[in-house]
Amino acid sequence: MYYPDSKEYITFLFLMLDEFSATQEKVSKRGRPETYPDASLIVFYAVMTLKGITAMRAQQTYLFHHPLLLERCQLSACPSHVTLGRRYKALTPKLQAFTEYVATSSFAKAAGFLQEVVYEDKSLFKAAGPVWHQKDRLKDHLPKDLRGVDKTATWSKSGYHGWVYGYGLHLTGIRNGFPVMFQVLPANVNERKVLDTKKDRLIEKRVRCIVTDNGYVDKKRQVAFARDDVLLLTPKTTLAEANPLLGTDPLYTATEVATWQAARKVAIEPVFDLLSRLLSITGAHKPLPLRGLAYVSTFLGIGILLLQLAMLMNVRCGLPTRNITHIKTVFR
Repeated sequence: MYYPDSKEYITFLFLMLDEFSATQEKVSKRGRPETYPDASLIVFYAVMTLKGITAMRAQQTYLFHHPLLLERCQLSACPSHVTLGRRYKALTPKLQAFTEYVATSSFAKAAGFLQEVVYEDKSLFKAAGPVWHQKDRLKDHLPKDLRGVDKTATWSKSGYHGWVYGYGLHLTGIRNGFPVMFQVLPANVNERKVLDTKKDRLIEKRVRCIVTDNGYVDKKRQVAFARDDVLLLTPKTTLAEANPLLGTDPLYTATEVATWQAARKVAIEPVFDLLSRLLSITGAHKPLPLRGLAYVSTFLGIGILLLQLAMLMNVRCGLPTRNITHIKTVFR
């Protein structure tokens, strides 16, 4: 068992970013070249997130007074807070592509993190600031005394927390909790429709079974996925339903189906708690520190990346896979 330091985490993250960059098509952009590469900013934002520093002015001030971090993040100069905010808001697509790459990379395969069977779920996060009551929101009426409201958030009901004004994190993971895909949307966006948008990418990854709760599946959706040899498995799906659905018998065994169904409670639901603790948003309804869909998407995306980083490093160092305490400690 070995405990890595902060420099080793940063070095490993850069290694994965360099490999990811080598797989991307080079697209020439008009105008001046970027002064601050995406890879450097991703590493910087990850460190700031672990330190609990989310305001852009505070991030710039911290970097200005810590030149060693500037060097470790491979930044040639300290960006302005305006630049940090602008680049942060635009980072989600890159984070989505990168985290999906990490999940299929040689690093994940060496750790035994395979995607043949995945688990899908949605969790709600409370928007920063006051809530905008639905009766006012539907009329687009903002009361005069309601300041600092997040206008891009929406209402949705959680089975665990009741009504929440905020955002939904739609997460795909594997049995040991390792995240492989994410999407962040306003809370009221239907999880079934989000799963439909992921379908082609999941098929490309050769996923054979997606384990969900009952809210994701109707008969038409199950049949549509089955046409591509992907089983949508809910707690109520029986073996007798599963095999004929895919037109092959016996494609699955009763043991496989029962094992995948039983694993859902530990495979996906506790991961949201891990993420909340990693991001230090453990209050009621997981309150977010940033406003606006663009900021929230990047914030939660950085959290997903940090969870991947922690789990991969844990395997390399012989630590418990879901141990997030160490990565938080070394960056505090």
